Amino acid sequence: MRPIGSAASLEKRRRRAVTLAQDGTGIRAIARQVGASPGAVHRWIHDWKTHGDAALVAKPVPGRPLKLTAKQRLKVERRLLAGAMAYGFPTELWTLQRIASLIRTECGVRYHASHLCRVLHAWGWSCQAPERRAIQRDADAIAHWKRYRWPAIKKNATTWRPPRVPR
Repeated sequence: MRPIGSAASLEKRRRRAVTLAQDGTGIRAIARQVGASPGAVHRWIHDWKTHGDAALVAKPVPGRPLKLTAKQRLKVERRLLAGAMAYGFPTELWTLQRIASLIRTECGVRYHASHLCRVLHAWGWSCQAPERRAIQRDADAIAHWKRYRWPAIKKNATTWRPPRVPR
């Protein structure tokens, strides 16, 4: 499994490990310092000794390249944070279809709505359903009811028993 970090940062870590080995530091101490396993450090040093500096060069990230660039992603995230109504939708609810249309119009990249949740999850966003509350909801009346009426109802509920049903 590929470690976390950019290709440049991983290459920098391998070069630091080789430099520490040249200074005479032990493999276990190097592994602790660079945050890798001793086996990986041993392999890096061995590859460097046999193939030179070319063995430490960063390799390309495996897999399909991302559809959106980092700049496009930031643009989309700014739009999402501004809200759906700011973008012209009638409600503040961001649906996957709305986000897909946002990305298509802003960046010219097409995502299928059912795949988009994986993309958003990779960005650190989560899918959340809006709470369903009435618009005419009165928070003060609800607090009053919970404070004064509910305890009396609850108290009487413990003494109440359902009527027996004849067999």
